[in-house]
Amino acid sequence: MIGKSQIKSLLRESIRMTMDAIKENKLRSILTLLGISVGIFSVISVMTAIKTLESSIESGLNVFGTNTFMIAKDPAIQFGRNEKYRNRKVINLDQYLALKDRARLPILVSAGANTNDVRLVSYKDKKTKQTPEIGGGDAGTLRTVNTYISDGRNITDEDVHLSRSVCVLGADVVDALFPFEDPLGKVIQLQGLDYTVIGITERQGQSFGQSQDNYVFIPITTFLQRYGGSKTSLSINVEAESAENYDDTLDEVIGIMRTIRKVSPGIENDFEITTNDELMETFGSFTGGVKIFAFSVSLIALLVAGIGIMNIMLVSVTERIKEIGIRKAIGATKGHILTQFLTEAVFLCMIGGIIGVIFGIAAGNLISVVAKVPAVIPFDWAIYGLLSCTFIGISFGSYPAWRAANLDPVDSMRFE
Repeated sequence: MIGKSQIKSLLRESIRMTMDAIKENKLRSILTLLGISVGIFSVISVMTAIKTLESSIESGLNVFGTNTFMIAKDPAIQFGRNEKYRNRKVINLDQYLALKDRARLPILVSAGANTNDVRLVSYKDKKTKQTPEIGGGDAGTLRTVNTYISDGRNITDEDVHLSRSVCVLGADVVDALFPFEDPLGKVIQLQGLDYTVIGITERQGQSFGQSQDNYVFIPITTFLQRYGGSKTSLSINVEAESAENYDDTLDEVIGIMRTIRKVSPGIENDFEITTNDELMETFGSFTGGVKIFAFSVSLIALLVAGIGIMNIMLVSVTERIKEIGIRKAIGATKGHILTQFLTEAVFLCMIGGIIGVIFGIAAGNLISVVAKVPAVIPFDWAIYGLLSCTFIGISFGSYPAWRAANLDPVDSMRFE
């Protein structure tokens, strides 16, 4: 029975001979490394790119505050057009006010709407470089979108009730219109209509390459009077007091909305309830299919790399037949030869795998540079990649190693 010391000695000798073989056959070794590196590179780069996109988009989808959900006419994410949603009645101001008046469990009920149709936003001779989003809201709007007032004040219930021409600016609009002066109290124009600046919000930065600060908020009543139409539908954000009564709050609000919109018992809701979890689940179902497709393509690349390794190892066995015969003649067993060639295959695969992982992560994160999102290092896929290298080295190196171990020493010594 082979002891631990003998196994260690055999592995040590196999690694030494592997290093010698790599040094003596640099071109063959480079070709072997290249094959596995390309295979692992394809897997890691694709999965890194997907994870980078996934991380950024999920961060961007995390749009609601804690314990908050949104009521809207349509789903937040739609793939293709759906007549069911298009034919629904809009959620109007009266329905929002009725919900706000009747609901007892929520600590916040806030309405919002937005438009990108207002092209001209200006102050004196200055204009915004990019068209900002014009949003209608109330006192709770900033809270529901996870931002805060950095200077000035928020929209109040009185502003909404009196339909005042006031506005709260995002940081990008402030930078464009007020580079050298305080915007508070100044009057800006939205498509020629005057609005007094009452507040500015904290800078949020970018999400998935898009600025989160390019907006102007005005009272929801003012928005509906000036930019609304028969097809304008409000979104209503509702915040529960805590996670413990979130479900009760959700049930109460759904029941009230069904009553307000006259939905008969047994008929499904004619409005959508959207949460952060549902947004991420919807996106996850989409990216899941992309991952499966990308991984399948990458597996083909790994299979090709494995076949290449087998071919090169078979060439290596042919080139070293005489060496194998000499080793057997001086006492090397089949196990010694088998271990030597398997070690060489696995060692080359691991080096190639490490190179592929490093360059794959770098290539996959190029999308983070282009889209201006945080880079991601997929440690799990890096580990899977290296384990795959070991598996490939053993699987595709077994036959060449077996062939080398079973060569006849006498015939091998005669080989020229």
